[in-house]
Amino acid sequence: MDKKELIINGKTALGIELGSTRIKGVLTDLRGNVLAVGIHDWENSFIDNIWTYSLEDIHAGIRHCYSSLREETEQKYGVTLHTIGAIGISAMMHGYMALDKAGNQLAPFQTWRNTNTQKAADELTDLFQFNIPLRWSVAHLYQRILDGEEHTKNLDYVSTLSGYIHWKLTGQRVLGIGDAAGMFPIDSETHDYNEVMVKKFDELIEPYHYSWKLRDIFPAVLIAGENAGSLTEEGAAFLDESGNLRAGIPLCPPEGDAGTGMTATNSVAPATGNISAGTSTFAMIVLEKQLSKVYREIDMVTTPTGFPCAMSHANNGTSDLNAWVGIFGEFCKLMGIQADAGTLFEKLYTHSLKGDADCGGLLAYGYYSGENITMINEGRLAFLRTAESRFNLANFMKSHLYTSLGAVKMGMDILMEEENVKIDRITGHGGFFKTKGVGQRYLAAAVNTPVTVMDTASEGGAWGIALLAAYLIDKEPQEKLEDYLENKIFKGLSGETVCPDEAEVEGFKVFMDRYKRGLDIEKCAIEVMNW
Repeated sequence: MDKKELIINGKTALGIELGSTRIKGVLTDLRGNVLAVGIHDWENSFIDNIWTYSLEDIHAGIRHCYSSLREETEQKYGVTLHTIGAIGISAMMHGYMALDKAGNQLAPFQTWRNTNTQKAADELTDLFQFNIPLRWSVAHLYQRILDGEEHTKNLDYVSTLSGYIHWKLTGQRVLGIGDAAGMFPIDSETHDYNEVMVKKFDELIEPYHYSWKLRDIFPAVLIAGENAGSLTEEGAAFLDESGNLRAGIPLCPPEGDAGTGMTATNSVAPATGNISAGTSTFAMIVLEKQLSKVYREIDMVTTPTGFPCAMSHANNGTSDLNAWVGIFGEFCKLMGIQADAGTLFEKLYTHSLKGDADCGGLLAYGYYSGENITMINEGRLAFLRTAESRFNLANFMKSHLYTSLGAVKMGMDILMEEENVKIDRITGHGGFFKTKGVGQRYLAAAVNTPVTVMDTASEGGAWGIALLAAYLIDKEPQEKLEDYLENKIFKGLSGETVCPDEAEVEGFKVFMDRYKRGLDIEKCAIEVMNW
């Protein structure tokens, strides 16, 4: 069956992921081969000290993304997209989307980037004896309660962004277990919220006399391969403005970008790991056993099938690096030089390879927002050097590439050095690795472990959620997700593995020592830079 016939007959899977800077849709066949792509670029807003996206931007963005994919399908294959085998929705993990009984938004959507939940996260961590990161949905919920926000009395549904969009498409209040693990602690044995902790939370809020309890307002938890409902008439009209998409298409459980990243890198089995590096940077290591103790720097989440997974999540990644590349782009225009963004990134990233192994004494912090791993609740952007530093373009770029991995490296050190976590392989994906042989090489130096980047790495989480949608309708009875991916998706795919260079490993250690010592400067910048 050729590609056109596959599309006509619905032998396809569609994954849409709402990322921090881009909404991306990927249409694949049932072996993961990409047929069409849709893109919508967007940015979050900082309003009243909250990182957010408006509901209007969310709705318009996902519709434009789908329209872009639909139009590409029509142009490439001469086919009007009427049906799809299965659909999956993914989005940035965590955060807070609150609705009332009528489905109206009660408060601004709060993204993972917000760190305004310190008191709630501290109290819940102490209550549960389980690390509750600042960005988790339960931390946002409890902080809203502590702050006395009136809307908490009228809560009927609280979810992540992926759960919200899934509800708009299907009417189902469900969430994939990986994304649910960014809302509330998960019991990997029962594949549900930890019941002991649920009861503790309900007891904690009893004095507020709400009409709801936690399970009343949180989505039900599903694992990969379980049916999560189907596209309704209203959902089809919401997604496809052309009116051609038909209702009845099954949807897989909605997932967060961590779960789709694991899927997209074939890192869902114990002792495998992946690092997603982009606007935020996070490492996911699937565990063979639980950690020995609670670490505030490490999040305990799950794979899309419920395996326990340790996450070193840095709120800040390449945002400042991207901004500097933009400055070089402005300079090129000023000088009358033609250079598109892709060429600039490739040239500047590649030139960084000529820099010193320790970045020549330079230091940067790309803290657009607070950083939970370093316990800094506000962000300030800083570039530092001494008169003796070797200040040149290669070292400048290398320092910004290194620092994009700085915070996540601190979390990885806990796992590898203090917990002796076994890692058979690490796979990298995300924009950080798009320029071949640069980000991958620096990550190998950072974690002192071989790093593989698959040829499909640039497709990202949208491709990952498309694979989960394909798994829903294409799996054999009792076929595990890890077996499905290994045997049906990744068996024929290729990638490149880079081993750590000893000199660069030592250079990265020197840079990280500088990074840790310089954190006091970052803290001072927060106090001083309030203009």
